[in-house]
Amino acid sequence: MARRFKPDLKTVSRLSFYIFSPCLVFTSLTRLELSADEFWRLALFTLAVLVVMILLALTVGLAMKLERHLLTSLIIASVFVNGGNYGLALNKFAFGEAALARAVVYYIFSTLAVYTAGVTIASLGKKSAGQALSQVLTVPAVYGLLAAGGLHLTGWQLPLLLERAISLLSEAALPVMLVLLGLQMAEAREWPRARLVLIGVASFLQLVIAPLVGLALAYLLGLTGVTRQAAVIEASMPTAVITTILAVEYDLDASFITGTVILSTVLSPLTLTPLIAYLQR
Repeated sequence: MARRFKPDLKTVSRLSFYIFSPCLVFTSLTRLELSADEFWRLALFTLAVLVVMILLALTVGLAMKLERHLLTSLIIASVFVNGGNYGLALNKFAFGEAALARAVVYYIFSTLAVYTAGVTIASLGKKSAGQALSQVLTVPAVYGLLAAGGLHLTGWQLPLLLERAISLLSEAALPVMLVLLGLQMAEAREWPRARLVLIGVASFLQLVIAPLVGLALAYLLGLTGVTRQAAVIEASMPTAVITTILAVEYDLDASFITGTVILSTVLSPLTLTPLIAYLQR
């Protein structure tokens, strides 16, 4: 579709980002039977995985004696996962609606991390911490989270007209996300041979090390059942497509990061399939 008809990728991305994703977040959280304790443990799990993976990528990069430009690119490529386009659908198909709702919590906080920690790391001083944090206000999913939280706190219910409209839009989110992932991969055609070793290292961190980190942190934080399943799967996703946008925006090694997105996505069934089987036991 992408190569034959060349659809406007930015338009599809914006529809997903500004309409379908916040509706999915709102609908999932308003229907979610999740205690405040479990919600915040999921949030803590998301942030803990992020911190551990940053430290591991930094350690590997320093051991490889990478110069600053490549070191930053390695961290970006090894830390931020495709928890939306890929992870939400996978969780729903593997573990059901309950897992999808919990995966949405991970998706929200990982998205916030991209727009704060990701921007800060990628910019390396080009933007202040305040400017990076202000990026959070541009994430529509945050408003879906706040609106759902407001309804939970007040006990209010949406008028049927609004509830049905938002529910219909939320049902479009996963199909559009999957189509968008395909369109984005079709756009990513660069394959830098000079970076093959580094691409392999970043993919290994993302697909092999991150699941182990996720399993360990889930145990430490007491996550069990479907919450553990959803959290570990989200942490084990391949490299997020949005990292290519950060690479271009902040003059990182875009070809290396794009290559990592492609390779980690193509190889991900080889690691995710046994992981799903293990989590289903």
